Amino acid sequence: MTISYKKKRSAPVFPKNQKALSLLGENIKLACKRRGYSQSLIAERTGLSRLTIRKIQQGGSTVSIGYYVVVLSVLGLVDDLANVASDDSLGRKLQDIKLMGHK
Repeated sequence: MTISYKKKRSAPVFPKNQKALSLLGENIKLACKRRGYSQSLIAERTGLSRLTIRKIQQGGSTVSIGYYVVVLSVLGLVDDLANVASDDSLGRKLQDIKLMGHK
């Protein structure tokens, strides 16, 4: 009898992007400390394991973004996600170039 295990797929994260995730994790960790929230308390309030909370605070790339959102919500910081990509200056420049070319 052969037992087959499905390997979880994860997105490849390049070093530059991992640095951004690590910074996010560090920011979450600092926000927890400022509020006096332990990993155990965050785990209890989110329903996530302490291991997952630790991975989030380390900027783990295998953790679902939904779990990051749950933790940010407990910290009262989930609205900060709305600011991501809100000021898309490169996109606007590309759009302006395209619009200028269609006179």
